[in-house]
Amino acid sequence: MAKKKKTAKAAAAPAAPAEPVSAAPAVRRVSERYARPLFILTIVTGSFLLFLTQPMIARMALPRVGGSPSVWNSAMLVYQFLLLAGYAYAHGVSYLRPRLQAGIHLAFLGLAALTLPIGLTAAFPPSEGELAFWVPWFLISSIGLLFFIVSAQAPLMQRWYALETSRGDPYPLYAASNLGSFAGLIAYPLLVEPLMGLNEQRWLWTGLYAFLVLLVAACALTVPARAVEEVPEETAPPPTRRRILHWIALAAVPSGLMLSTTTHLTTDIAAGPMLWVLPLGLYLLSFVIAFAHRRGPANLVTMLAPLVILIAGGLVFSPGAGNPLYLVSLGLLLLFAIAVALHGELFRLRPAVGHLTHFYLAMSFGGMVGGLFCAIVAPLVFDWAYEHPLLILAAAFLVPQTALVPWPKAYAFTLALALPTAAALLSYAIYLMQHQGYAPQWTMAGSILISLIALACLGRRWCFAATLAALMLSYGGWDQIDTSLEGNRTRSYFGIYEVQDLHDPETGEPYRILTHGTTVHGKQNLTPGSERVPTTYYARLSGVGLVLDNAEALFGAQPRIGVVGLGSGTLACYAAGHPNRKWLFFEIDRAMEDVALRRFDFVRLCRPTPLVPDRLIEFGDARLSIDRMAPASLDVLAVDAFSSDSVPMHLLTAEALRGYGRALQPNGIVLFHTSNRYLQLEPVIAELAAREGWAARLMVYQPAPGEERQNATLSVWIAMSRNPATIEAMTTMNDRMLAELEARTGIDRSRWQAVERQPGFSGWTDDHASILPIINFRQLLRFGGP
Repeated sequence: MAKKKKTAKAAAAPAAPAEPVSAAPAVRRVSERYARPLFILTIVTGSFLLFLTQPMIARMALPRVGGSPSVWNSAMLVYQFLLLAGYAYAHGVSYLRPRLQAGIHLAFLGLAALTLPIGLTAAFPPSEGELAFWVPWFLISSIGLLFFIVSAQAPLMQRWYALETSRGDPYPLYAASNLGSFAGLIAYPLLVEPLMGLNEQRWLWTGLYAFLVLLVAACALTVPARAVEEVPEETAPPPTRRRILHWIALAAVPSGLMLSTTTHLTTDIAAGPMLWVLPLGLYLLSFVIAFAHRRGPANLVTMLAPLVILIAGGLVFSPGAGNPLYLVSLGLLLLFAIAVALHGELFRLRPAVGHLTHFYLAMSFGGMVGGLFCAIVAPLVFDWAYEHPLLILAAAFLVPQTALVPWPKAYAFTLALALPTAAALLSYAIYLMQHQGYAPQWTMAGSILISLIALACLGRRWCFAATLAALMLSYGGWDQIDTSLEGNRTRSYFGIYEVQDLHDPETGEPYRILTHGTTVHGKQNLTPGSERVPTTYYARLSGVGLVLDNAEALFGAQPRIGVVGLGSGTLACYAAGHPNRKWLFFEIDRAMEDVALRRFDFVRLCRPTPLVPDRLIEFGDARLSIDRMAPASLDVLAVDAFSSDSVPMHLLTAEALRGYGRALQPNGIVLFHTSNRYLQLEPVIAELAAREGWAARLMVYQPAPGEERQNATLSVWIAMSRNPATIEAMTTMNDRMLAELEARTGIDRSRWQAVERQPGFSGWTDDHASILPIINFRQLLRFGGP
């Protein structure tokens, strides 16, 4: 109606001079020619900044909160919450006059600029309390205002773009937004982190933010003159509550699945470096395809999604030890297919442009719900990553489906009950057959039959999802449930730990094992008389074993020993027979106290004497705890903290080493455990030693056959001291002992050796660190080996 009035006024106005009349349309055409590229550039820049922020802030926070998939999930939850707040703001201001919208938005951008350069608050985690709640508060207080205002770019710019109706559908611009997000995500680990320190990164972000403000101002100038003072009108009926709930569900499942896939892959399949990038990257790319103007790729993926869910989702409980690369690929394919299908359904159900911000608000709320479920609820409720199969089942119910097998109407209800029931009974029968020793081909035949039943259920959502659940259970699901019911698993904010009693397949000797996903973190021999034997990476002839066995010879009658990382408590057995040794363990995860003190017997049997009265374990991030110690409090410090298969980066920086040096006496030794499947950590330590002036030696321990039977495993340890004479004395002492052992057994033994520096590698500091130069890509690509 307003547009017609405007046209009538223009017709009644006096004729304008000839030259201006011809010039005005030309200017207008030039303006519109550049409008779409300008809006795309603005949206891409804002999204690029958002996803440059995520890994950058997580990297800054490492020294305070440590590194684990759960910390990353908490960070993602914070970003989703702030995204929701930004979308709510965009939705609210969209009801105002465009000129007022622009003024308010530019004012908020200016206010947020006062908090630049981007960084963290001075807060530190409490010694008591749940990190799952502290980490989100910490991140919101640090970057909340900046992230909030930048996150409003995508929906608000699309709304401004749509004010000129001749520009077409604004929704495909959301594809450009997620392309910018993907670019920011990939640019950080591949370009920004390797080439820049954190301080330089902060100023890069500041410069891009200033550029974004200019782009937003330019976009505001493209708003048509006729619309500048008009209040936007809703020309279509508002979405129903049912439709809004449907939007929320379609957004929540892919969001949650992205986080659950990260947890599932990095703990239960393969703890490869930067593996968290892949699920988030595919999640963002799914929006690019689902919201694209060309519908062919999205329609194809949507059509195939139920089959992908059936094949890849059915194997969700399968362990990663068999073929991790295959299972990782299936997991990522599953996430991508579900995300494209459900986001494509969101695009299909999008409302008229007048309700654009309402749509994005519901979508972001769904994203936050999925994040909340995986980052907060699941670790508190489940002892395994059960959120992952549950989200896959939800996706099986939500994805568009076409029936492959027609059902007679008269028997439809009966079949809808009978087929899932038959699949469930068959699944349990397969479980019983597996434990009764039936040939694998029989159980495989049963699983194939369940898959055929699921295909017959396609197009009937409840039936398909229920049959898929039966298929999941047949491929290891019942075993996972058994483990949970037996109480052998512990889940905390930092990981999922499993303790099992097993027997060696060759000798039949019993042992107890602690695993975090696919990574072994401790074994205890259960054969009477061998319970106190140090095992795995901590065997007597390993680097740490050689130093601790000679602690009195090196440091006097009462050596003081600190250990970063409690694990199963294996190192405590170097206290057996040595009551004068004083011990202090540093542990970030309180769940490990139950594991080490109640499920394993090393600490109970070996009775280490606490360094601090009545406190054997110091809880909290080890680096912060060590910084609080009095100078020269320790003689030996063993750094053995792992997050699945990766050492938290902040424990291996120059600043961390200076903290260790302060806590050690001048002749003290720090030992770094660098055994790792995918990262070559030796160059990191070598560079630390060279830059900080420490003497260093490396020991690669390869157990002899008899030691392997005692559950000793390959390990790599590096010993460092500020006093070269200490390292020399240690080396001479150990060489003499090893030579005597070789003479008695005839088995060659490894010796302490020099640590090789990697040419061109500059080491790690709190300001600058990148794992790219030290990734063992050959090992990573096959996801296997020790």
